Amino acid sequence: MLELQNLSFQVDDGSAGTKEIIKNINLTLKDHTFTAITGPNGGGKSTLAKLIMGIEHPTSGRIIWNGTDITDMNITERANLGISFAFQQPVRFKGIKVKDLLALSAGGAGKLSTAGACDYLSKVGLCARDYINRDVDGSLSGGELKRIEIATIIARNTPLSVFDEPEAGIDLWSFNNLIKVFEELHETSDNSLIIISHQERILNIADEIVVIANGVVKAQGTKNEILPELLNGTGSCKFYQ
Repeated sequence: MLELQNLSFQVDDGSAGTKEIIKNINLTLKDHTFTAITGPNGGGKSTLAKLIMGIEHPTSGRIIWNGTDITDMNITERANLGISFAFQQPVRFKGIKVKDLLALSAGGAGKLSTAGACDYLSKVGLCARDYINRDVDGSLSGGELKRIEIATIIARNTPLSVFDEPEAGIDLWSFNNLIKVFEELHETSDNSLIIISHQERILNIADEIVVIANGVVKAQGTKNEILPELLNGTGSCKFYQ
């Protein structure tokens, strides 16, 4: 279980002083749950995801993971505890082949066969023979890097995986495939998923939706409780006020 307790995050805004991005958030995300976090741009969603992973550190408050206070742990320590993160803009790795990156994700060199690596690539809609020996660098498009990154998260198979807008830069065919990937991840494992997204199709397969706006939790509930207001078509969702 992930608990965010009175979590706040501020940044230096130059001459204007400090700017509060996350404002005293209290949130409990249960085990084995697919949680979608949504809300307007600039509302703090991605910052919250980075706080969970340890990429950013809160100004105040605590983060508790399965009873352990991880607030002061770095990203590597949290990864070792079983938390994975997929960036909105995937990281490039000069000199690392796709197969090697997948092998590292799956537990280290020698622990993943070529067939196993190909299976992970196929899950995200990539033809394995075209990618298995490619470098994870600028020769790949943003969409290709995004899908390879998602494949590494699948290979890690950790208790908690956090995806920051996985649909960004993905074409429609690949996006349809990713919906199936997320459904399968949720249905075939006891792991928990947190996905930052604006996409209705992702929100519609989540167990729970959390709406973040202006740095605070505006709403939390099932899709039947939250989606009707998000999709009201008026352009004035009360959760965003």
